[in-house]
Amino acid sequence: MFGKLKGFQQQGSSVTIRFEQKAATVDIITPGIVRFFVPFTAKQQPSKAIEQLQKTPGSFTVRSGNGEAVIETEKLTVRIGDDFRTTVLDKDGRVLSEDDPGTAAPFIRRGAGEGLELAAAEGHKLEAERNKLKFQVRKKMEHDMFFYGLGEKTGHLNKKGYHYKMWNTDDPSPHVESFETLYKSIPFFIALKDRQAFGYFLDNTYESVFDLGKENSNYYAFGAVDGNLDYYFIYGPSAKEVVGGYTHLTGTAPLPQLWTLGYQQCRWAYVPEQRLREVAETFRRKDIPCDALYLDIDYMDGYRVFTWDKKKFPDPHKTLQDLREQGFKVVTIIDPGVKKDKGYPIYDQGMAGHYFATDKDGLPYVNKVWPGDALYPDFSSHKVRSWWAANQKIMTDTGVSGIWNDMNEPASFNGPLPDDVQFQHDGVPADHREIHNVYGHYMAKATYEGLKKATGKRPFVITRACYAGTQKYSTVWTGDNQSLWEHLRMSLPMLMNLGLSGVPFCGTDVGGFGFDCTAELLARWIQVGAFTPLFRNHSSIYTRDQEPWAFGEQTEAICRKYIKLRYRLLPYLYDLFHQEEKNGLPLIRPLLLNDQHDPRTYEINDEFLCGDDLLVAPVVTQGEKARAVYLPEGSDWVDYWTKTVYKGGQYIIRETPLDVCPIYIRSGAVIPLYPVQHYVGEQPVTELTLDVYPARKGIRSYRHYQDDGESFAYRKGAFNLYQFDVTAGGDGKTIRISAEKKHAGYEKGYRSFRFIVNQIHPAAITLEGEPVAFSDSGNQTVFTVKKTGEVTIQL
Repeated sequence: MFGKLKGFQQQGSSVTIRFEQKAATVDIITPGIVRFFVPFTAKQQPSKAIEQLQKTPGSFTVRSGNGEAVIETEKLTVRIGDDFRTTVLDKDGRVLSEDDPGTAAPFIRRGAGEGLELAAAEGHKLEAERNKLKFQVRKKMEHDMFFYGLGEKTGHLNKKGYHYKMWNTDDPSPHVESFETLYKSIPFFIALKDRQAFGYFLDNTYESVFDLGKENSNYYAFGAVDGNLDYYFIYGPSAKEVVGGYTHLTGTAPLPQLWTLGYQQCRWAYVPEQRLREVAETFRRKDIPCDALYLDIDYMDGYRVFTWDKKKFPDPHKTLQDLREQGFKVVTIIDPGVKKDKGYPIYDQGMAGHYFATDKDGLPYVNKVWPGDALYPDFSSHKVRSWWAANQKIMTDTGVSGIWNDMNEPASFNGPLPDDVQFQHDGVPADHREIHNVYGHYMAKATYEGLKKATGKRPFVITRACYAGTQKYSTVWTGDNQSLWEHLRMSLPMLMNLGLSGVPFCGTDVGGFGFDCTAELLARWIQVGAFTPLFRNHSSIYTRDQEPWAFGEQTEAICRKYIKLRYRLLPYLYDLFHQEEKNGLPLIRPLLLNDQHDPRTYEINDEFLCGDDLLVAPVVTQGEKARAVYLPEGSDWVDYWTKTVYKGGQYIIRETPLDVCPIYIRSGAVIPLYPVQHYVGEQPVTELTLDVYPARKGIRSYRHYQDDGESFAYRKGAFNLYQFDVTAGGDGKTIRISAEKKHAGYEKGYRSFRFIVNQIHPAAITLEGEPVAFSDSGNQTVFTVKKTGEVTIQL
């Protein structure tokens, strides 16, 4: 395809490599991020994921060596030979990644020869699929390699041996490990070998394929059916640095409104109005916190988007105002399909402005979804996105607080849209093959921008379909799961891999969407949901009720316990989002992200970290009353419930009665807590609680962030930043806690600080030399101070 290497030329941060038949470009983005580009389709195609690329290539050199072009950055060496064969090495000369020099060699799959053409065997499908690719990049597989990322794909945490397609797909059948496509396409993965991590991001929106050793365990490969060869190598050496590099390219999720981290209740469908009010009243009467209620498609007039059914909701503005006075925010679903209905303003505006995708003859393309015959807005056009954004004001003026985008793969009742459906793509015409995977991405972007303009607040958008970079505009959920234990189990690696794929604000339908939930399953799923960024219970029409009180007093009490724990942890979760906006690191993490030094963390599917210091080991199997828990080495771990201390680097057995989800705190951690409220903002929080777990020795620092919880004023400095340093004296006789206000830009700061210090028994406590009263009960010491300063605890 390329032929012999003929030469190269450097221009700025780019190096053009000339071959006998083609030319390629190698672009140094940073010392650890390198782009490889070949214009198969167009000389340049603006990225749909990378919008504000910032290059900081540092110093690098380009030279010839042994018939290769050799590029050396401050972190990497890239060697490029004939046929664009590429090898990437670290600065110590260790090979990180190299192209496989051979040809594709699928595993032998035996069967009757006469049935080959009709066979649906996996090997036959893989071969046919590979033959339709415009290009495929194959890399050598090392024996001790692990793969992560690729979004919400089914299967285990480690994707080695799996095969996936990037083609957003609405498939409501129960998801199992053999599913190759789901609702999202994030063509990015992380590879880990020899305790070093690197990643590959294929920035191509056409259908693409990732084979991580399923075809042949000697190589892993990725390719696409069309478009350009355009991929990035992202070096660590830590997985954290790889995620940081990927989000440097595609963006981080913005800080959300604080209420969006509260508990959210959804069902298809809370209609008529009285049912919605009944659910709201029950939450408050039963003392179960809740911030958001959702309306599914049945609130609309004949499924016409941006309308209300006046029989079900005679006065939606008053209804939503009444709910807001109770502390509830309402989120409404909006699908892309616009009903073909002359006289319906959205349809009429779309036709007049030529805002809809067309068929190959230039006529508006029509398919069937919920409203019947419907048309699809061409979100690839800035003009259409601006129109769609303006329509969000219809909803916000009624009192809607967030928008839920569904059916935006795009889905239809007649199967996938034809390949030749046409899109304007801002003056560069494109067909459905190119736009399909970014249709939901563009819809989320339009919705985000519309809500921001209409309200001035941080938008809350939730989308089912997305592409790389959608995290800048929307939270996501994993789509139409089922009330099955297998789906609870599978949700953990799905969410962890979404986080590693740059999408930190993610969740599942707690309890399961389809089928019927059970009391035990809901109790265990709520325990997981309490620690996932998006905490939303959702169920389908005609399934049994799934609210926290629907399964009797025991389940209700368990749901109340963990939902209230979630509200206590809100400042910790908010701190994580504040950090994520800067560094791209997710809230829910596989253990390996923080403990890459410990190979035993690399394939743990049923535990996760919430931030750096909170380890959750939920029960995901029916009837399980005890489970093994692995605690990563290098730290002590404290059982949250019993305060028992365990040394890391070992498995322990934890009993798990139905109301217990095993939780462990890393020694040295500081966990900020709020008082429990029925909803965010019910009462002003004037006192911050710090739950402190001192290490045996050394110093640990924690930074806590505070702002108004809803506006963009924080970007102009309207926030407070507190730092807490916990120092354990080497002699074991003192602990010092230094509390300092690092930034004071938000006027409503805390009036006091309440400390809960675990596993100590003080003789005396002082603040700046002045005595402090304290209580010492069991494994906890509690005291309150009215100002920041240095606290000394004498043991």
